[in-house]
Amino acid sequence: MAVRGTPSWLGDQNAATALRLLLDHGPLSRNGIGELSGLSRPTAAQMIMRLEDKGLIEAVGKEAAGRGPQAAVYGVRNDLAYGVAINVDQEGVRSAVVDVVGTEHPTTCKAASGMPAQRSASRDVAGAVLDACGAAEVPLTAIQHICVGVPSSVDPRSDELSSVEALPGWSRKSICQQLKRALDCEVHVDNDVNLAAVAERDAGDYSPTGTFALLWAGYGIGLAVDIAGTVLRGASGGAGEIGNLPVPRGMTGPDLHADDLEGLLGAHALDRICREAGWGEDGFARVLAGERLPGRAAEIYAPRLAQSVIPVLGVIDPEVVVFGGPVGRAGGDRLAELTRRHLREHTRWDPTVRVSAVAGDAVLHGARTTLGLRLREALLARAAGSLPEQDQASVLADRLRSID
Repeated sequence: MAVRGTPSWLGDQNAATALRLLLDHGPLSRNGIGELSGLSRPTAAQMIMRLEDKGLIEAVGKEAAGRGPQAAVYGVRNDLAYGVAINVDQEGVRSAVVDVVGTEHPTTCKAASGMPAQRSASRDVAGAVLDACGAAEVPLTAIQHICVGVPSSVDPRSDELSSVEALPGWSRKSICQQLKRALDCEVHVDNDVNLAAVAERDAGDYSPTGTFALLWAGYGIGLAVDIAGTVLRGASGGAGEIGNLPVPRGMTGPDLHADDLEGLLGAHALDRICREAGWGEDGFARVLAGERLPGRAAEIYAPRLAQSVIPVLGVIDPEVVVFGGPVGRAGGDRLAELTRRHLREHTRWDPTVRVSAVAGDAVLHGARTTLGLRLREALLARAAGSLPEQDQASVLADRLRSID
């Protein structure tokens, strides 16, 4: 590392500035970098030369000009480092490669029914990495970061999952350390609803200082709170685990035996509600298949959903309540409006309630966004000289293939 304040250090800082501009604006010429940075054209040329010497950028074309020679346009190399985003849930495992420039790589899917009986965290994640790299035609040696979304909270103090009920063969203990030792690269494991909230912030129209609460309705019920772009995780990682809250007094209906909100709103409860609404015996399966929740079922479900929102309003008072997960999206605007109406008529709150802006797999989207930021930070650190050049002779490929 260069000594702070020296010409070499200043050159690295300028190079990082140029790289940040290329990441934010896409390919630029020397003149473009000079104009955006406010630095002189000779300094911009030195910034480009430094980044080329570090192997971080490359010429990607020519800039159209009226007269004279065309100026070279430079872009960030997207083959320096990759990550793999993974979503593991009751349905199976989905994964996709992520690069620093946000290329849309293919998503691979492996259904739970087609997975081996002897599952484990390392086997599931290793298989997902192999599948994603194969689909994207990316070498395993380039994978430096992995982000895994799971239906469980993760205690940052003990590195322990709160539950592995939906993760056959997984151990609760030392989950990140397990995977790091097995795969020999950086691994981040996060709660699925927290990652869905990251995706919501990325896809939705929220002010930088805005606050929203994402209520996730699927197999169970979960919550994530985003405060000005930061997801509230809590000391034990368990912020938002509202499924264990007891059913409020005064709730009536066919689920009086439900002990907690998960029993009141989860998959089994939805099946009962759909039967009561005359929609058949397999309502939750139909929701997972992409069918819309019928109006009568939404009318029965909305007051229950409102009960799970009330504690959030009382403690956080978010600007927006967002419904996500398979049930939230299947209920759509109708479920959101019915829930808001119930809150307005029976409580002192009248929040904005809407459906998630994220299309597709929100958890995988959030993992991609998280990895994109990590890869960006690592690349900027390399430009600034605070991170050594990456050794591409990684043992990840051998490690992955040895996990059977």
